[in-house]
Amino acid sequence: MNKIVVEGLKYKYPLSETLALDNISFSVKEGEFIGIIGRNSAGKSTLCQAIVGLVPHFYKGAYGGKVLVDGLEVKTHSIADISLKAGMVFQNPFTQVTGSKMTVYEEIAFGLENIGVPRTEMINRIDEVLHLFKIEHVKDHNPFDLSGGQMQRMAIASIIAMKPEIILLDEPTSQLDPGGSEEVFQAVQSLKNQGITILMAEHKMEKVAQYCDKVLLLESGKVVDYDTPEVVFSRNDLDVFGVTAPVYTKVCQALGVKKKGADTYPVTLKEAEAALKEMRR
Repeated sequence: MNKIVVEGLKYKYPLSETLALDNISFSVKEGEFIGIIGRNSAGKSTLCQAIVGLVPHFYKGAYGGKVLVDGLEVKTHSIADISLKAGMVFQNPFTQVTGSKMTVYEEIAFGLENIGVPRTEMINRIDEVLHLFKIEHVKDHNPFDLSGGQMQRMAIASIIAMKPEIILLDEPTSQLDPGGSEEVFQAVQSLKNQGITILMAEHKMEKVAQYCDKVLLLESGKVVDYDTPEVVFSRNDLDVFGVTAPVYTKVCQALGVKKKGADTYPVTLKEAEAALKEMRR
């Protein structure tokens, strides 16, 4: 079952002369984890905003095509309607902080209060996400006293606590160290295992290759490729699109080592180890 369907999506920001999204079409099945990659200004953030309805309802401009989120057409439904199905985590956590709450705990509770979650359930959900993102120790801190990484985890936790069926994340690990990035990907993977559909714009290709089911490669608002990580990262023209393949893939490409029985290169450490062992045999 397709959870998201994008058909011929075109969008141009007000006063812009070029399309930010140019005839984009793809679909996402329920429970899939999709990585969105491409250089800065490729259209990744705009696409995420189009799926949750910020485009065209908040950011006006020329809009064409169709986006369906769990059967709801974005153009004909309000952002509030779409938010019950899909939640988005922005690249800059300051964008999401309400500024009206004095503690991290209250900040996470804000969205749950708005959708009428019962108090007992609310407490359970907050405790769960605080533990998931290892921020229990700052639950009584003011959100603006947090480090950048802590604030990003809080922003992600506030969305996940609402338990949307679809979660979009716009470069959520940009302000996190390697350990924090790994924690975020593991948390997102656990959500995928629960059947939640995930779309993540990300620049850390090793993580995208390791965790994502498919990769959507964008350039100048157009879809260049949409396939498994093995197929997309085995392209020999990724540098043209401002993308660097995972280091394991680059090593195997240099050595001419492909996956056994396939025409693609390894994209993870485990795959590279297996391919190199096979080569030695």
